Amino acid sequence: MPRSTNKVASKHRRKKIIKSAKGYFGARSNVYTVAKNAVEKGLQYAYRDRRNKKREFRKLWIARINAGARQHGLSYGTFIHKLSQGNIGLNRKVLADLAMNHPDTFKAIVDKVK
Repeated sequence: MPRSTNKVASKHRRKKIIKSAKGYFGARSNVYTVAKNAVEKGLQYAYRDRRNKKREFRKLWIARINAGARQHGLSYGTFIHKLSQGNIGLNRKVLADLAMNHPDTFKAIVDKVK
């Protein structure tokens, strides 16, 4: 007697992969084995880049704070050091936003630490 297979579960599993591969180019979107590889690789990239995104944003914030600080005669490192000495607990995300969108407020902070 041949072994029985669970067709419903198998179809559901394949359908899930094909659905995840929607929008992929060529056979990647409709051939199961190719789609499976593409989806697995995509998930690996997503996992990796969730971590890289944090690094990229921090680099962006530092560049913006540096540009703002240099307009007022300070380097980034000096500015951050004086902030910590002055017990001003603003993080880089907030400082970068202030430097970009609220230059008057950022100038006040720079003047306070000078």
